[in-house]
Amino acid sequence: MSDGAVLHVKGRVLAGPDDVRDELWVLGGRISYDRPAGARDITTVTGWALPGLVDAHCHVGLDAHGPVDAETAEKQALTDREAGTLLIRDAGSPSDTRWIDDRDDLPKIIRAGRHIARTRRYIRNYAWEIEPDDLVAYVAQEARRGDGWVKLVGDWIDRGLGDLAPCWPREAVEAAIAEAHRLGARVTAHCFAENSLRDLVEAGIDCIEHATGLTEDLIPLFAERGVAIVPTLVNIATFPRLADGGEQKFPRWSAHMRRLHERRYDTVRAAYDAGIPVFVGTDAGGSLAHGLVAEEVAELVTAGIPPVAALSATSWGARAWLGRPGLEEGAPADLVVYEADPRADVRVLAGPRRVVLNGRVVE
Repeated sequence: MSDGAVLHVKGRVLAGPDDVRDELWVLGGRISYDRPAGARDITTVTGWALPGLVDAHCHVGLDAHGPVDAETAEKQALTDREAGTLLIRDAGSPSDTRWIDDRDDLPKIIRAGRHIARTRRYIRNYAWEIEPDDLVAYVAQEARRGDGWVKLVGDWIDRGLGDLAPCWPREAVEAAIAEAHRLGARVTAHCFAENSLRDLVEAGIDCIEHATGLTEDLIPLFAERGVAIVPTLVNIATFPRLADGGEQKFPRWSAHMRRLHERRYDTVRAAYDAGIPVFVGTDAGGSLAHGLVAEEVAELVTAGIPPVAALSATSWGARAWLGRPGLEEGAPADLVVYEADPRADVRVLAGPRRVVLNGRVVE
C-alpha cells in the first residue's frame, strides 16, 4: 500500500465484546469509522476483525540458554506477528530489543527490563542475580530501563530444602515495590508456589505470573487488592516433564510441581470466579516456542473461563490493562481479521486471515 492508500475493513469489526461495527477505514496508519473523503486507492479486507492480540508474558530476545542475537529475536517477533500477536509485554529479557521499536513491521513491545532473581536461584544467564540488600537499587534500575514494568523472581527451588521457596524477605519486597511505584512502574513476579504470594500481594505487587500456588485462602486477598494473574497454562503443561526430570534429585519438588499441575484449571477458574483479572500470556522465549497465543486462549476456555472473557484477556481487556488502545477512532491500526466470529469459537484465533500492523497488511 502506498502512503496515500486506504485500507477498508468490512464485515464485522469487534471494537468491544458487544460493540460490533460494520466497517472501519485506515488512512495514514490510523483507524477511522468515517470513509475518508475522496478515497480512491482502496484495498478491502473482509471478515471478523479484532484488536491485535496481546501476549502479556513473552520473552523476545531470550531462549533456553539466555540472550539471543538480533536475527533470532527478529524471527521470534515475526512468529508472534504471524499468530496475530501485535502487542507484547516482555516479562523479562537480558537482550536489548529497543531496535524493534524502529520497525513498523514488528509487534509493539512493553518491556519489564531484565528479571531480578536471588543469587543462584533462577535459570542461568537470564536474570540479575542479587541479594536482598540490593533489591531496591536493581528495581529502580530496571524501572528506569523498562516501559512501566519490573519483573521479580518471587520463588524458585531452594536446593537446600529440595522444594520451591520464596526468594525475598517481606521487608525487601515492600521497599522494592514502593520504589518501583514511586518511579511510575508496576511490578510483577514469577511465582509457582503458595508460600511466596501473601508477602508479595500485601507488599503492593500489581501482577503475578503463573500463579499456580493461588489457594482458596489467598483468592480474596488478590481480589480485594486487584492483583492480576497471567496463568501461562501452555507453560504449566510442561510441569509433569519437569517433575520427571527432577524426581531422583528433588523428589519433594517433583511431587509439588505435579500437584500444582493437577489443580491448574481449578486454580484459574476459581480466580476468575472471584473477580481476579486474568490475562493471556504464553511464556514464549524460554523453552517454549513463540506464536502460542491461540493455544493459551483455548487453555483458558478449557479451564472454565467463558469464551468472550478469554478473548478479552488477549484483546480488549488486555489492551486496556496495559494502557494501549484497541480499535478506537484515531488509534494505530493494529488488528487481526478472521474467517468467523472468534466469540463463538476461540479456536478461530489459530488461523488469522489477515494481520494488519500500523495500517499495513503484513500477513
